[in-house]
Amino acid sequence: MKDRILVVDDMEMNREILKGIFEEDYEVILAENGREAVEYINSNRGKLAAILLDIVMPEMDGFGVLDYMHEQHLMMSVPVILITSDTSSESRKRGYDLGVSDIVSKPFEVPIVRRRVSNLVDLYHHKNNLEAMVEKQTEEIKEKNRELTEMNYHIIDTLGTIVEFRSMESGNHIYRVRSFTAILLKYVIKYYPEYGVTEDMAEIISHASTMHDVGKITVPDSILLKPGKLTREEFELMKTHTSKGAEIIREIFVTDNMIFKEYCYNIALSHHEKWDGKGYPQGLKEDEIPLAAQVVSIADVYDALVSDRVYKPAFSYDVAYQMILDGECGQFNPKLMDCFRMARKEFEQKAKELQ
Repeated sequence: MKDRILVVDDMEMNREILKGIFEEDYEVILAENGREAVEYINSNRGKLAAILLDIVMPEMDGFGVLDYMHEQHLMMSVPVILITSDTSSESRKRGYDLGVSDIVSKPFEVPIVRRRVSNLVDLYHHKNNLEAMVEKQTEEIKEKNRELTEMNYHIIDTLGTIVEFRSMESGNHIYRVRSFTAILLKYVIKYYPEYGVTEDMAEIISHASTMHDVGKITVPDSILLKPGKLTREEFELMKTHTSKGAEIIREIFVTDNMIFKEYCYNIALSHHEKWDGKGYPQGLKEDEIPLAAQVVSIADVYDALVSDRVYKPAFSYDVAYQMILDGECGQFNPKLMDCFRMARKEFEQKAKELQ
Protein backbone atom coordinates (compact mmCIF):
# COMPACT_ATOMS: atom_id res chain seq x y z
CA MET A 1 0.00 0.00 0.00
CA LYS A 2 1.37 3.39 -1.02
CA ASP A 3 2.09 6.17 1.44
CA ARG A 4 -0.36 9.04 1.24
CA ILE A 5 0.59 12.70 0.75
CA LEU A 6 -1.69 15.74 0.78
CA VAL A 7 -1.18 18.52 -1.78
CA VAL A 8 -2.79 21.83 -0.84
CA ASP A 9 -2.83 24.63 -3.45
CA ASP A 10 -5.57 26.93 -4.75
CA MET A 11 -4.24 26.69 -8.34
CA GLU A 12 -5.49 23.59 -10.15
CA MET A 13 -2.47 23.55 -12.46
CA ASN A 14 -0.07 23.49 -9.50
CA ARG A 15 -2.03 20.66 -7.90
CA GLU A 16 -1.93 18.60 -11.08
CA ILE A 17 1.80 19.21 -11.60
CA LEU A 18 2.57 18.01 -8.07
CA LYS A 19 0.23 15.07 -8.47
CA GLY A 20 2.04 14.06 -11.65
CA ILE A 21 5.39 14.21 -9.88
CA PHE A 22 4.40 12.01 -6.96
CA GLU A 23 1.53 9.73 -8.06
CA GLU A 24 3.84 6.94 -9.18
CA ASP A 25 5.24 6.52 -5.66
CA TYR A 26 2.44 7.89 -3.45
CA GLU A 27 -1.31 8.10 -3.18
CA VAL A 28 -1.86 11.83 -3.75
CA ILE A 29 -4.80 13.63 -2.12
CA LEU A 30 -5.67 17.12 -3.43
CA ALA A 31 -7.13 20.08 -1.52
CA GLU A 32 -7.77 23.51 -3.04
CA ASN A 33 -7.69 25.60 0.14
CA GLY A 34 -6.63 25.51 3.78
CA ARG A 35 -10.06 24.77 5.19
CA GLU A 36 -10.47 21.72 2.99
CA ALA A 37 -6.98 20.60 4.03
CA VAL A 38 -7.76 20.96 7.74
CA GLU A 39 -10.91 18.86 7.37
CA TYR A 40 -8.92 16.11 5.69
CA ILE A 41 -6.04 16.29 8.18
CA ASN A 42 -8.49 16.12 11.10
CA SER A 43 -10.25 13.02 9.78
CA ASN A 44 -7.08 11.22 8.70
CA ARG A 45 -4.70 11.68 11.63
CA GLY A 46 -1.73 9.36 11.47
CA LYS A 47 -2.44 8.41 7.84
CA LEU A 48 -0.40 11.06 6.02
CA ALA A 49 3.26 10.65 5.06
CA ALA A 50 3.70 14.32 4.07
CA ILE A 51 1.83 17.56 3.40
CA LEU A 52 2.80 19.87 0.51
CA LEU A 53 1.34 23.24 1.40
CA ASP A 54 0.94 26.54 -0.44
CA ILE A 55 0.77 29.76 1.60
CA VAL A 56 -1.46 32.16 -0.33
CA MET A 57 -4.94 30.62 -0.62
CA PRO A 58 -8.57 31.75 -0.17
CA GLU A 59 -10.76 30.84 2.84
CA MET A 60 -7.77 29.70 4.93
CA ASP A 61 -4.15 30.27 3.94
CA GLY A 62 -1.21 28.00 4.58
CA PHE A 63 -0.34 29.68 7.88
CA GLY A 64 -3.87 28.99 9.08
CA VAL A 65 -3.27 25.29 8.41
CA LEU A 66 0.06 25.45 10.25
CA ASP A 67 -1.55 27.22 13.22
CA TYR A 68 -4.18 24.46 13.44
CA MET A 69 -1.59 21.69 13.22
CA HIS A 70 0.58 23.42 15.82
CA GLU A 71 -2.36 23.70 18.24
CA GLN A 72 -3.20 20.02 17.71
CA HIS A 73 0.45 18.93 18.21
CA LEU A 74 0.57 17.38 14.74
CA MET A 75 3.77 19.00 13.45
CA MET A 76 6.02 16.36 15.02
CA SER A 77 4.24 13.41 13.41
CA VAL A 78 4.08 14.46 9.74
CA PRO A 79 6.51 16.58 7.67
CA VAL A 80 5.07 19.75 6.14
CA ILE A 81 6.80 21.24 3.11
CA LEU A 82 5.84 24.75 2.06
CA ILE A 83 5.79 25.06 -1.73
CA THR A 84 5.25 28.73 -2.38
CA SER A 85 6.14 31.77 -4.43
CA ASP A 86 6.23 33.84 -1.22
CA THR A 87 9.95 33.84 -0.56
CA SER A 88 10.09 36.74 1.86
CA SER A 89 12.31 36.25 4.91
CA GLU A 90 9.35 37.03 7.16
CA SER A 91 7.26 34.20 5.67
CA ARG A 92 10.16 31.76 5.80
CA LYS A 93 10.86 32.61 9.44
CA ARG A 94 7.18 32.26 10.35
CA GLY A 95 7.01 28.91 8.59
CA TYR A 96 10.02 27.49 10.37
CA ASP A 97 8.83 28.91 13.69
CA LEU A 98 5.59 26.95 13.23
CA GLY A 99 7.55 23.75 12.57
CA VAL A 100 7.66 23.22 8.80
CA SER A 101 10.29 20.72 7.70
CA ASP A 102 11.29 22.42 4.45
CA ILE A 103 10.43 25.34 2.16
CA VAL A 104 10.52 24.98 -1.64
CA SER A 105 10.26 28.09 -3.79
CA LYS A 106 8.16 28.25 -6.94
CA PRO A 107 9.06 27.62 -9.67
CA PHE A 108 10.88 24.45 -8.57
CA GLU A 109 13.00 21.79 -10.23
CA VAL A 110 11.14 18.47 -10.35
CA PRO A 111 14.05 16.13 -9.41
CA ILE A 112 14.98 18.33 -6.46
CA VAL A 113 11.48 18.61 -5.01
CA ARG A 114 10.93 14.87 -5.52
CA ARG A 115 14.13 14.04 -3.64
CA ARG A 116 13.50 16.52 -0.81
CA VAL A 117 10.01 15.16 -0.21
CA SER A 118 11.23 11.55 -0.42
CA ASN A 119 14.03 12.23 2.06
CA LEU A 120 11.64 13.81 4.55
CA VAL A 121 9.11 10.99 4.23
CA ASP A 122 11.86 8.42 4.87
CA LEU A 123 13.21 10.45 7.80
CA TYR A 124 9.80 10.70 9.47
CA HIS A 125 9.10 7.01 8.84
CA HIS A 126 12.33 6.18 10.65
CA LYS A 127 11.59 8.69 13.44
CA ASN A 128 8.03 7.46 13.97
CA ASN A 129 9.09 3.81 13.90
CA LEU A 130 11.84 4.56 16.41
CA GLU A 131 9.39 6.38 18.69
CA ALA A 132 6.94 3.47 18.43
CA MET A 133 9.74 1.02 19.26
CA VAL A 134 10.84 3.11 22.25
CA GLU A 135 7.23 3.41 23.43
CA LYS A 136 6.76 -0.36 23.13
CA GLN A 137 9.98 -1.05 25.04
CA THR A 138 9.01 1.50 27.68
CA GLU A 139 5.66 -0.22 28.15
CA GLU A 140 7.40 -3.59 28.39
CA ILE A 141 9.73 -2.20 31.08
CA LYS A 142 6.78 -0.68 32.93
CA GLU A 143 4.93 -4.00 32.78
CA LYS A 144 8.01 -5.83 34.05
CA ASN A 145 8.31 -3.32 36.89
CA ARG A 146 4.63 -3.81 37.71
CA GLU A 147 5.18 -7.57 37.84
CA LEU A 148 8.22 -7.16 40.09
CA THR A 149 6.30 -4.76 42.33
CA GLU A 150 3.42 -7.20 42.62
CA MET A 151 5.90 -9.96 43.42
CA ASN A 152 7.45 -7.80 46.15
CA TYR A 153 4.01 -7.07 47.58
CA HIS A 154 3.13 -10.77 47.52
CA ILE A 155 6.37 -11.67 49.33
CA ILE A 156 5.84 -9.13 52.10
CA ASP A 157 2.17 -10.11 52.41
CA THR A 158 3.25 -13.72 52.90
CA LEU A 159 5.91 -12.80 55.41
CA GLY A 160 3.58 -10.46 57.27
CA THR A 161 0.87 -13.13 57.40
CA ILE A 162 3.34 -15.67 58.84
CA VAL A 163 4.21 -13.22 61.61
CA GLU A 164 0.52 -12.56 62.34
CA PHE A 165 -0.35 -16.26 62.52
CA ARG A 166 2.52 -16.74 64.94
CA SER A 167 0.98 -13.96 67.05
CA MET A 168 -2.30 -15.93 67.04
CA GLU A 169 -3.86 -13.36 64.71
CA SER A 170 -6.00 -14.26 61.72
CA GLY A 171 -3.60 -12.57 59.36
CA ASN A 172 -6.09 -9.78 58.69
CA HIS A 173 -4.25 -7.37 60.96
CA ILE A 174 -1.76 -6.49 58.23
CA TYR A 175 -4.57 -5.87 55.73
CA ARG A 176 -6.46 -3.70 58.18
CA VAL A 177 -3.35 -1.67 59.00
CA ARG A 178 -2.66 -1.26 55.30
CA SER A 179 -6.22 -0.08 54.70
CA PHE A 180 -6.18 2.37 57.62
CA THR A 181 -2.81 3.69 56.42
CA ALA A 182 -4.18 4.29 52.93
CA ILE A 183 -7.25 6.07 54.31
CA LEU A 184 -5.18 8.35 56.55
CA LEU A 185 -2.74 9.19 53.75
CA LYS A 186 -5.62 10.23 51.55
CA TYR A 187 -6.40 13.03 54.02
CA VAL A 188 -2.72 13.92 54.40
CA ILE A 189 -2.48 14.42 50.63
CA LYS A 190 -5.59 16.59 50.57
CA TYR A 191 -5.11 18.74 53.66
CA TYR A 192 -1.36 18.77 54.33
CA PRO A 193 0.41 19.11 50.95
CA GLU A 194 3.50 20.42 52.75
CA TYR A 195 4.38 16.78 53.48
CA GLY A 196 4.75 16.18 49.75
CA VAL A 197 2.92 12.85 49.77
CA THR A 198 1.75 11.77 46.31
CA GLU A 199 -0.74 9.04 45.43
CA ASP A 200 2.11 6.81 44.25
CA MET A 201 3.97 7.35 47.53
CA ALA A 202 0.78 6.62 49.49
CA GLU A 203 0.40 3.27 47.70
CA ILE A 204 4.02 2.33 48.45
CA ILE A 205 3.73 3.36 52.11
CA SER A 206 0.47 1.43 52.50
CA HIS A 207 2.07 -1.76 51.18
CA ALA A 208 5.25 -1.17 53.19
CA SER A 209 3.12 -1.02 56.35
CA THR A 210 2.78 -4.80 56.05
CA MET A 211 6.34 -5.10 57.39
CA HIS A 212 5.76 -3.03 60.54
CA ASP A 213 5.84 -6.02 62.92
CA VAL A 214 8.15 -8.34 61.00
CA GLY A 215 10.62 -8.18 63.90
CA LYS A 216 8.16 -10.07 66.11
CA ILE A 217 9.38 -13.21 64.42
CA THR A 218 12.42 -12.94 66.74
CA VAL A 219 10.36 -12.59 69.94
CA PRO A 220 9.93 -15.80 72.03
CA ASP A 221 6.44 -17.34 72.12
CA SER A 222 6.37 -17.05 75.91
CA ILE A 223 6.35 -13.27 75.53
CA LEU A 224 4.56 -12.87 72.21
CA LEU A 225 1.62 -15.04 73.27
CA LYS A 226 1.48 -14.13 76.96
CA PRO A 227 -2.18 -13.43 77.87
CA GLY A 228 -1.37 -11.15 80.80
CA LYS A 229 0.67 -8.02 81.33
CA LEU A 230 4.34 -8.27 80.44
CA THR A 231 6.99 -7.78 83.09
CA ARG A 232 9.45 -4.93 82.64
CA GLU A 233 12.10 -7.33 81.35
CA GLU A 234 9.64 -8.98 78.98
CA PHE A 235 8.48 -5.63 77.66
CA GLU A 236 12.07 -4.56 77.01
CA LEU A 237 12.54 -7.71 74.97
CA MET A 238 9.26 -7.13 73.12
CA LYS A 239 10.43 -3.61 72.22
CA THR A 240 13.37 -5.08 70.32
CA HIS A 241 11.00 -6.19 67.56
CA THR A 242 11.40 -2.70 66.05
CA SER A 243 15.18 -2.76 65.66
CA LYS A 244 15.15 -6.48 64.83
CA GLY A 245 12.55 -5.84 62.13
CA ALA A 246 14.66 -3.05 60.65
CA GLU A 247 17.67 -5.36 60.68
CA ILE A 248 15.73 -8.10 58.89
CA ILE A 249 14.66 -5.66 56.19
CA ARG A 250 18.15 -4.23 55.79
CA GLU A 251 20.00 -7.54 55.72
CA ILE A 252 17.55 -10.10 54.35
CA PHE A 253 14.71 -8.42 52.45
CA VAL A 254 15.73 -8.34 48.76
CA THR A 255 14.11 -5.85 46.37
CA ASP A 256 15.28 -3.67 43.50
CA ASN A 257 12.97 -0.90 44.66
CA MET A 258 15.11 0.96 47.18
CA ILE A 259 12.38 3.53 47.91
CA PHE A 260 10.03 0.73 48.90
CA LYS A 261 12.74 -0.89 51.03
CA GLU A 262 13.47 2.42 52.78
CA TYR A 263 9.79 2.84 53.69
CA CYS A 264 9.68 -0.74 55.02
CA TYR A 265 12.81 -0.08 57.09
CA ASN A 266 11.59 3.23 58.54
CA ILE A 267 8.16 1.82 59.38
CA ALA A 268 9.52 -1.31 61.07
CA LEU A 269 12.05 0.70 63.09
CA SER A 270 9.99 3.75 64.07
CA HIS A 271 6.30 2.83 64.24
CA HIS A 272 6.44 2.89 68.07
CA GLU A 273 8.08 6.32 68.30
CA LYS A 274 5.85 9.04 69.79
CA TRP A 275 5.41 12.71 69.00
CA ASP A 276 6.58 13.76 72.49
CA GLY A 277 9.75 11.63 72.32
CA LYS A 278 8.49 8.98 74.76
CA GLY A 279 8.43 6.14 72.26
CA TYR A 280 11.03 3.56 71.27
CA PRO A 281 13.58 2.39 70.19
CA GLN A 282 15.36 5.74 69.57
CA GLY A 283 13.19 8.23 71.46
CA LEU A 284 12.61 10.32 68.34
CA LYS A 285 10.19 13.22 68.63
CA GLU A 286 7.94 15.25 66.35
CA ASP A 287 9.04 15.23 62.71
CA GLU A 288 12.28 13.43 63.51
CA ILE A 289 9.98 10.43 63.14
CA PRO A 290 9.55 9.47 59.45
CA LEU A 291 6.04 10.43 58.32
CA ALA A 292 5.33 6.91 57.02
CA ALA A 293 6.06 5.49 60.48
CA GLN A 294 3.85 8.14 62.11
CA VAL A 295 0.90 7.23 59.90
CA VAL A 296 1.34 3.47 60.32
CA SER A 297 1.63 3.96 64.09
CA ILE A 298 -1.89 5.43 64.24
CA ALA A 299 -3.25 2.69 61.97
CA ASP A 300 -1.57 -0.01 64.08
CA VAL A 301 -2.79 1.40 67.41
CA TYR A 302 -6.34 1.78 66.14
CA ASP A 303 -6.47 -1.81 64.94
CA ALA A 304 -4.96 -3.07 68.18
CA LEU A 305 -7.70 -1.29 70.14
CA VAL A 306 -10.70 -2.44 68.08
CA SER A 307 -9.50 -6.06 67.73
CA ASP A 308 -9.35 -8.96 70.17
CA ARG A 309 -5.83 -9.75 71.34
CA VAL A 310 -4.46 -12.50 73.59
CA TYR A 311 -4.06 -9.93 76.35
CA LYS A 312 -7.39 -8.04 75.96
CA PRO A 313 -10.84 -7.99 74.34
CA ALA A 314 -11.70 -5.47 71.61
CA PHE A 315 -12.74 -1.95 72.53
CA SER A 316 -15.72 -0.35 70.82
CA TYR A 317 -15.02 2.03 67.94
CA ASP A 318 -16.13 5.02 70.01
CA VAL A 319 -13.89 4.11 72.94
CA ALA A 320 -10.89 3.39 70.69
CA TYR A 321 -11.35 6.68 68.87
CA GLN A 322 -11.48 8.66 72.12
CA MET A 323 -8.51 6.82 73.64
CA ILE A 324 -6.34 7.84 70.69
CA LEU A 325 -7.51 11.46 70.80
CA ASP A 326 -6.98 11.63 74.57
CA GLY A 327 -3.38 10.42 74.26
CA GLU A 328 -3.95 7.16 76.18
CA CYS A 329 -1.89 5.37 73.53
CA GLY A 330 0.83 8.01 73.37
CA GLN A 331 1.09 11.37 71.66
CA PHE A 332 0.65 11.66 67.90
CA ASN A 333 1.28 14.37 65.34
CA PRO A 334 -1.53 17.00 65.72
CA LYS A 335 -1.87 17.26 61.93
CA LEU A 336 -2.33 13.52 61.65
CA MET A 337 -4.88 13.68 64.46
CA ASP A 338 -6.85 16.17 62.34
CA CYS A 339 -6.75 13.64 59.51
CA PHE A 340 -7.77 10.87 61.91
CA ARG A 341 -10.81 12.88 63.03
CA MET A 342 -11.89 13.42 59.44
CA ALA A 343 -11.28 9.74 58.61
CA ARG A 344 -13.16 8.35 61.63
CA LYS A 345 -16.18 7.00 59.73
CA GLU A 346 -14.01 5.46 57.02
CA PHE A 347 -11.87 3.75 59.66
CA GLU A 348 -14.96 2.27 61.31
CA GLN A 349 -16.44 1.11 58.01
CA LYS A 350 -13.18 -0.54 56.95
CA ALA A 351 -12.79 -2.19 60.37
CA LYS A 352 -16.28 -3.70 60.02
CA GLU A 353 -15.51 -4.97 56.53
CA LEU A 354 -12.23 -6.63 57.55
CA GLN A 355 -13.01 -7.95 61.03
